Amino acid sequence: MSMHISAKPGEIAPNVLLPGDPLRAKYIAEKFLNDAVCINEIRGMYGYTGTYKGQRVTVMATGMGIPSMMIYVTELCREYGCKKLVRIGTCGNVSDRLRVGDLVIASAISTTSGINLYNLPGTFAPTADFELLHKAYHCAVERGITPFVGNTLSNDYLYVDDKPEYLKKWAAYGVLACEQEGAGLYSVAAKEGVKAVMLANVVCDFFHPDSDSMSAEEKERGLDDMILIALDTVTD
Repeated sequence: MSMHISAKPGEIAPNVLLPGDPLRAKYIAEKFLNDAVCINEIRGMYGYTGTYKGQRVTVMATGMGIPSMMIYVTELCREYGCKKLVRIGTCGNVSDRLRVGDLVIASAISTTSGINLYNLPGTFAPTADFELLHKAYHCAVERGITPFVGNTLSNDYLYVDDKPEYLKKWAAYGVLACEQEGAGLYSVAAKEGVKAVMLANVVCDFFHPDSDSMSAEEKERGLDDMILIALDTVTD
């Protein structure tokens, strides 16, 4: 039995969306899923199972940070047999080519975390499942969105001194954006032999702080687009 998820056997679908924010999980369930039922409330980390286009989908919040992500993904895989996992989150730009509102699909995720330093003779590079990445990209294009695809950064440090200079060091290696959970997802997915991909909307522009002219409605529409792309990606 899972320590952190109270769902009974069979209540979680094989295909799962993973927002960090519990209230975003609730929002997705209420707006996009049919017949959604709450299957977890432990620690306020909401999870719901419903249907999308006739297929069962679970949306499960994971909280903030790599350790929290790894707890939930490990239990989803080992205790509930989940097979396809799509993280939907927010990020800041590392490359100055990106702006607020852009969609990023992480093909690989670098990290400042030590999560993959144990029990391995080297440093493991966590990557997306190509099938899910390929599908997510084309689902986005079909919606008129051209996503940025490439390496991202899961950073343990949210508040960094001289952040623009710090990020430029990562940008020099082609890193596109930064967030705080994705590397945990990709690492557990690799260990458990399941498929995973991360989608993230840019909500912080560290290089052009005065360039954000998007309205609240435009930002919500961008979030909804990402959710629909994720749902189309995770279902057959």
